[in-house]
Amino acid sequence: MRFSANLGFLWTELALPDAIRRAKAAGFDAVECHWPYDQDREAVKAALAETGLPMLGLNTRKGSQPGDSGLAAMPGREAEARDAIDEAFDYGAAIGARAVHVMAGKTDDPGAGDVFDANLAYACDRARETGMTALIEPLNPRDAPGYFLIGLDKAVAILERLKRPELRIMFDCYHMQITGGDLLERFKAHRGLIGHVQFAAVPSRAEPDEGEVAYERLLPAFAALGYEAPFGAEYKPRDDTDGGLSWMKAFRQR
Repeated sequence: MRFSANLGFLWTELALPDAIRRAKAAGFDAVECHWPYDQDREAVKAALAETGLPMLGLNTRKGSQPGDSGLAAMPGREAEARDAIDEAFDYGAAIGARAVHVMAGKTDDPGAGDVFDANLAYACDRARETGMTALIEPLNPRDAPGYFLIGLDKAVAILERLKRPELRIMFDCYHMQITGGDLLERFKAHRGLIGHVQFAAVPSRAEPDEGEVAYERLLPAFAALGYEAPFGAEYKPRDDTDGGLSWMKAFRQR
């Protein structure tokens, strides 16, 4: 199995270029991040070239207001949302990233669905221009109360409605377990719509060597269904990142 280090949670004490180098030294096959925009893109690009690690993805900004958790489904903030989409695809293209996660935001406005659809169509246009992928990630209501995109079924409906090949689902096993479980069957049912897989222990969101999901069996099962990309390790370390990496060696020895 191949793994991607999510540098939004791992080695957060380091500047992004140094975190990329640390991920390489630790044996990861790829990296991904959250919001790299305060990091010099040329330094990030150089670190990726030096290590040979692909940057699988990054997020659009959360937004400028307290409590923001994305903008793309927020009525009245369309211009800000599209600025964030442009920024993410421009930065991603400059460093050779493969995907942008378009964050929806927290809203119960009845017009949010139409706004999200329109902004996702815009993001898909940018994805096509840059040769990248646009991702949406259904979250869970416990960690993200009020978030517009909760649950896999809602994400699937969006993809089926928009019918854009540039748009795929980020299948985060942590969120998926909390919002329904049955991970293998749901992955199998929607394999053609899934662009990236992430994982963390449930319910702690720590290293994947504890909790209620047996990732040492689940991830190989995903791979057997044709998933070929590195799996994204997006967990919050119990202590320091380096001290908690024994799971990776154990998973690879199975």
